[in-house]
Amino acid sequence: MPPTNLFSSDLPVDSKDSPLSARMRPHSLDEFVGQKHILGPGKLLTRAIEADRISSLILYGPPGTGKTTLALCISHKTQSHFERLNAVASNVEEIRRVLAGAQNRRRTTAGRTILFIDEIHRFNKAQQDVLMPDIEEGNIILIGATVFNPSFALVGPLLSRSLVFELGPISKEDMLVLLRRALGDAQRGLGFLNVRPEPGALEFLAEICDGDARRGLNALEVATLSTPKNSDGVVPLTVAVAEQSVQRKQVHYDADGDAHYDTISAFIKSMRGSDPDAALYWMAKMLHAGEDPRFLARRICICASEDVGNADPQALVLATAAMQATEFVGMPEARIILAHAALYVACAPKSNAVYLGIDKALEDVRQNRTRPVPAPLKDAHYKGAEKLGRGQGYKYAHDYPGHYVEQEYMPHPASYYQPTDQGDEARIKERLARLRPKQK
Repeated sequence: MPPTNLFSSDLPVDSKDSPLSARMRPHSLDEFVGQKHILGPGKLLTRAIEADRISSLILYGPPGTGKTTLALCISHKTQSHFERLNAVASNVEEIRRVLAGAQNRRRTTAGRTILFIDEIHRFNKAQQDVLMPDIEEGNIILIGATVFNPSFALVGPLLSRSLVFELGPISKEDMLVLLRRALGDAQRGLGFLNVRPEPGALEFLAEICDGDARRGLNALEVATLSTPKNSDGVVPLTVAVAEQSVQRKQVHYDADGDAHYDTISAFIKSMRGSDPDAALYWMAKMLHAGEDPRFLARRICICASEDVGNADPQALVLATAAMQATEFVGMPEARIILAHAALYVACAPKSNAVYLGIDKALEDVRQNRTRPVPAPLKDAHYKGAEKLGRGQGYKYAHDYPGHYVEQEYMPHPASYYQPTDQGDEARIKERLARLRPKQK
């Protein structure tokens, strides 16, 4: 059975009216550029495609990195029947129609069916569950494409039955290969225009498109088609024209998905690692992409306690002030306030002793028998407390030299807070070293 045209539509893909990125889409693995970590001689995915023996796959990565292109390459290689759904426009009824056809095909001709679902993360749990019996029984081989981390976007049973391949952004070198191929291809590309790029023009597009091949090729098409030929019949592609063909840079960032969590993680780890430049970069990326500045302010406050703590007690004071000022001032000026706080935290001496101390105490409470409050520490400010012995024997620390007196504050020996030698915490450590032997 010949393979079904995966991308069939009223308009042929190679039509001159189609976007350049669609016309230049590779038809075979030999034309595929990039993703060498999963494709290439001897790689598992390449061997499976060439042998026409693929199992269910989840292709995961940013836009324009080749997920749909891989599905196209498989459609041209396989002898299986190919079906395509887009999760945005599909419903359970359409899914059941495709699955019924696959069941009938397998029963009558022993033919295989490969179902490609673009943007599979758009399917809800019920829609994903509909696929499970037919994947389990072998009626379909699933290929899903998603820009979201499958661990967050897909149900566990579906993931356990699929191989997950992560596609990364196209490198600058590979992007240059794609752009030059488009300029040299007279049939599908722009070779008929006689384009002459000046030094740096293609390099600019390869850099600015952020690893998105679709964006890079479409920007190249806009740049060339909007530039008139000179007297020699040549289309000059200058850096200035290339810059105009790409307007405001779109940062890959989602408000509740993988990019969000990865970027805020990088921001926090940069502050913790005392790298102020990296902290500013990740903050700038999030602000540019429209992240809520109050969210950033909250994360700075947490870092000020978790990673700085008593090494510099002013870090939390400043971070809290920045959070309040951000709420009061708003963007765009709040970017300065947030940068002020992030830089202070990044440059401050670091100690996680506060964080470790409270977690040790919580673990002690969870794991061990809860101890009663010693009688001298119990509340004695109510009528009848004295008869119950509440507060008897309590020593008021301010009545003693140095505002300290030996007294039992815990019914069992424990040491949760272990100050470090960093910053102000060194002085705390020195004082506790004098007091703790007495307490014990």
